[in-house]
Amino acid sequence: MIRILLVEDDKNLAEAIEDHLKKEGCLADWCGDGEQALAHALHGEFPYDVILLDRMLPVLDGLTVLKAIRQKQIWTPVLMITGLSGLEDKIDGLDCGADDYLTKPFSINELMARVNSLIRR
Repeated sequence: MIRILLVEDDKNLAEAIEDHLKKEGCLADWCGDGEQALAHALHGEFPYDVILLDRMLPVLDGLTVLKAIRQKQIWTPVLMITGLSGLEDKIDGLDCGADDYLTKPFSINELMARVNSLIRR
């Protein structure tokens, strides 16, 4: 079973994504802020196959979370999902260690295609 850490502070969006992931046979853990996300990523009992990480989060932002997990040499593929669509925003996310970058709003089908692509690596 594919394990996904979903980090999204918009509860409605998180629930929609989580429902779809479950329909696809994935097991998803949801966190609504960066501090929770970092705790899950660093201390999870079982490693995640993919992390879906929002960039703008309460407590710790997504880039801070991403930098922290990469500093701990956690190489789980990370797909940033964010409303920040500027070129510099994308470059910052990728330079901090994201494997892919998807801007909101997005199609759930595109999200799943990108998740599957990261898993195939």
